[in-house]
Amino acid sequence: MSTDRQPIVPARLRRIDGSFAFIPHRFLRDGFLQSLTDDELRLYLVLVLVADREGHSFYSHRRLCALLDTSPDAYLGARESLQRKDLIAADGVRVQVLALPAEPVQIDRPAMPRREQASACRAILASLAGADPK
Repeated sequence: MSTDRQPIVPARLRRIDGSFAFIPHRFLRDGFLQSLTDDELRLYLVLVLVADREGHSFYSHRRLCALLDTSPDAYLGARESLQRKDLIAADGVRVQVLALPAEPVQIDRPAMPRREQASACRAILASLAGADPK
């Protein structure tokens, strides 16, 4: 494993230009990723990507369902679950991605095993891009 801290491609360093999206490292390190279902993770990722600096998204329910290629029932289920897990707040018009709570909130389901996390992330990103996850 290389300990070189120099960028591999210096001309392509990530920067925040125009929009604002980030997921804190604690999301992975403290078990939030593992605590989410695929639908919850897909919705959370989209909300992070479309939110402003304060975490607000003004995307309509219809637009979010279209982006996620999901039914309104699946969307509402994932949104309600993310609210119960204290990751988002919603007021019927907008959704706010919240700062992470002290620890993940577990709801009636065991955490995703570590060995399944990478494949779940690939599948989610592929589905958001409209690609085949293979």
